[in-house]
Amino acid sequence: MITEVRMPRYPECWDTCGSCGSGEVMVEVVHVKPGDRIRADEPLITLETGKVALDIPSPCEGTIVDVLVSEGEAIAEERPIVTVSSS
Repeated sequence: MITEVRMPRYPECWDTCGSCGSGEVMVEVVHVKPGDRIRADEPLITLETGKVALDIPSPCEGTIVDVLVSEGEAIAEERPIVTVSSS
């Protein structure tokens, strides 16, 4: 089975304080490449907001099929990050 992993909602506190989430949210580091075997909760990417760096973990275990983001790229909520094969 192929699963498309998407960028989660930004933390709710970003909407209220306006400090961390101000400006563009960028992909600072891509930690995986096609063919990598990952476990649930391993980091896929690290985000940079100018105020904070935040790892986005994998919600599932499997093999990375495709990476859909690049380092230095702006990213929005619900944007596809990677596809993972669980078979």
